[in-house]
Amino acid sequence: MIESIRKEIPHEEFDYRTLLDCLKEYSHPRDKITALLRNGDVIRIKKGLYIFGDKYSRMPYSREILCNLIYGPSYISMEYALQYYGLIPERVEAVTAVTTGRARRFSTPVGLFIYNMVPMESFSIGMDSVTLRDGRSFLIATPEKALADKIYKDRGAGISAKKDLRIYLEENLRIEPVSLKKLRPEHIREISGRYRSRRIKLLSDLIDRINRG
Repeated sequence: MIESIRKEIPHEEFDYRTLLDCLKEYSHPRDKITALLRNGDVIRIKKGLYIFGDKYSRMPYSREILCNLIYGPSYISMEYALQYYGLIPERVEAVTAVTTGRARRFSTPVGLFIYNMVPMESFSIGMDSVTLRDGRSFLIATPEKALADKIYKDRGAGISAKKDLRIYLEENLRIEPVSLKKLRPEHIREISGRYRSRRIKLLSDLIDRINRG
């Protein structure tokens, strides 16, 4: 049974409807799904979302794609995106994302996924699509938007002036000055207009000054 399912599903991540379609010839497909889960042939990430177990996986699953699928609308941002772009040195274990829905946390067999709410006006800007080698893609914030989302979330960081922000970026987040200089001032200005946040405006002004210097 699992061998025929593996032949029909080309990717590692799949949903309940896809799995059910593979079992349509069986009289009790839900019982078959229960058996697959019990044997570890299929792993449930959350209700209705699965990956293949180690024995039947053909390639590493994508936590980025899973992040987009677990809870939406959403896209990867903040710490995980900053690490993805090489802006911060620390390895980030949890996959972080932004959403227009309420904030949620999902502890799964493949790790923790954290979703933070941002206003609709700021959610709809700074979203990029990354295409994998197999042709599939996932949504992730641009470097500028990921940083803005992180600063917006850290309301208790004590940022009230550009000096505070510089310390936060270089000492708290450990972003190198050369990396700050690579950020696009015009994009951050546009993001700042959507957020209407003093801290994001300070970020815009700081990146402007860094690029002029």
